[in-house]
Amino acid sequence: MAGTKQIKTALISVFHKDGLEDLLKKLDEEGVKFLSTGGTQEFIESLGYECRKVEDVTTYPSILGGRVKTLHPKVFGGILARRDNEGDQAQMREYDIPAIDLVIVDLYPFEQTVASGASAEDIIEKIDIGGISLIRAGGKNFKDVVIIPSKAEYPVLLQLLNTKGAKTDLEDRRMFAERAFGVSSHYDTAIHEWFARNSLV
Repeated sequence: MAGTKQIKTALISVFHKDGLEDLLKKLDEEGVKFLSTGGTQEFIESLGYECRKVEDVTTYPSILGGRVKTLHPKVFGGILARRDNEGDQAQMREYDIPAIDLVIVDLYPFEQTVASGASAEDIIEKIDIGGISLIRAGGKNFKDVVIIPSKAEYPVLLQLLNTKGAKTDLEDRRMFAERAFGVSSHYDTAIHEWFARNSLV
């Protein structure tokens, strides 16, 4: 298939863990290495899988009460680096940036938090920053990276893995990128609409 890429390293940062277990099992069987942080990392390790901490890659801890975890050049460089661009590859070697081939994200539940009648402060804390940035980065570099933007796509990826192993072609990655930008567009629209309705936050 055109533009076939092997998945070797997966960055996983999800709010909802349900449905993730089968995906992790298959990825592990395919020899994919896991990279994560916080509760997702703990979940992965609780299932008996090795998982490298994002903090070990960045040499920075999660800071500001968890507001800043994955926002770092060593994370986004690993996603956005063009595999066929020698300049990008040279900088990855220079700055010791690991390549990330698969990004799995499930965003903070902003709309559900609004619907629950939560306070404005709680709602604002459910505006995902790192996750939405990971989705956009993975979608932008679909030539090289698989982006899974929500738990709704877990079974789609699992079916792909069962069919092809840890390999994807360009059409697969472009499909996920299109869905990823659909997720980010919907998410940002919901945030905008909430701010528009609540001018005195």
